[in-house]
Amino acid sequence: MEKEEEVRLLGFWASPFTCRVKMALKLKGVPYEYLEEDLMNKSPLLLELNPVHKKVPVLVHNGKPILESNLILEYIDQTWTNNPILPQDPYDKAMARLLAKFVDEQVAPAGFRSLVKAEKGIEVAIEEARELIMFLEKEVTGKDFYGGKTIGFLDMIVGSMIPYCGVRAWEFMGIDMIPEEKFPALNRWIKKLNEGEIVRECVPPREEHIKHLKRNEERVKSAYKRQT
Repeated sequence: MEKEEEVRLLGFWASPFTCRVKMALKLKGVPYEYLEEDLMNKSPLLLELNPVHKKVPVLVHNGKPILESNLILEYIDQTWTNNPILPQDPYDKAMARLLAKFVDEQVAPAGFRSLVKAEKGIEVAIEEARELIMFLEKEVTGKDFYGGKTIGFLDMIVGSMIPYCGVRAWEFMGIDMIPEEKFPALNRWIKKLNEGEIVRECVPPREEHIKHLKRNEERVKSAYKRQT
């Protein structure tokens, strides 16, 4: 990267969407300035850069803001071409994008719903989430990573979500959301993913993250109740 380039990332430490962007920048070896946002008291800079959605992450490259985490990943991949994130084959690339959309729009919401539906039949909610997760189990079976031999686009998407609405989200409730006997490939993949420096440095610290989830549990449940 040329010296005159400026890269800044506005994010929130516990956000899976921020986490995946950090992974991409780490993989590419891109130096950047990180600006932590207080989502309850958003900075004037965030409101200026993302005035419509007012969300993180926002990547700022030479003064130009790029929004939406998955679009940011693609921008990073096209701007810094070393260590490709997206598959090179057009079909594989299209499938990676499709599965990323599936994770963000179906798997992750199902995980959140199962967390807040405890009083409405938690067993049913968990099974609904597991049925969706099984698609990811099949996709990673026989592979080291979703992209093949190295971490890539879909690994970042799925990996950023697992701590938030999967493994850690259920630790303090004593529930194993993805038991090894049912999801052997996913558990193997999680272990391999966590062994990498990229993930270890970008995923939120376990204890602090669990505390954060506990603090937000009732708030999430209350918000869900208001919508039903």
